[in-house]
Amino acid sequence: MKRFAVAAVAGIALLTGQACAHLAEGAVAPAFTVPAALGGAVATFDLKAALAKGPVVLYFYPKSFTTGCTIEAHAFSDHIADFKKYGATVIGISADDIATQEKFSTQECRSNFQIGSDPTLGIAKKYDAVLSNEYANRTSYVIAPNGTIVESYSDLAPLPHIERALKALASLSPKT
Repeated sequence: MKRFAVAAVAGIALLTGQACAHLAEGAVAPAFTVPAALGGAVATFDLKAALAKGPVVLYFYPKSFTTGCTIEAHAFSDHIADFKKYGATVIGISADDIATQEKFSTQECRSNFQIGSDPTLGIAKKYDAVLSNEYANRTSYVIAPNGTIVESYSDLAPLPHIERALKALASLSPKT
């Protein structure tokens, strides 16, 4: 039933144009901390601390264990070596509770990156990545180490997010 609800909300969003909302490139990324799971273990993800190590790929998604969100998690996991090549940290965030994220982090993210729990959608709202009162929109950001958004993209199709993020990271890398 939940998968149907996500599909219905997504369909309404497409009709109303909500799927296109996101913060603009060049904007300063709002700082946040969030409980996040990696390999089933919970820790706090701090955007500022992550940016001190390199760029961050932040992606919001509607619901763990739904078809599109699982496809997206697998794709990010499959390309984790490509993200690491650019020194990037990847984190996904949805409104799911942390217990769900613990399972999703191991099963679908294959323990390759953190998955945050934002049940009130407070972080998603700061990033203009809300699909409805219950779900985050499928929106991805690439954030440069200085905190500036260099890529922002909203689309309910899961796979373009990976390619766009990698292209943005490549543009941040020094040219040789």
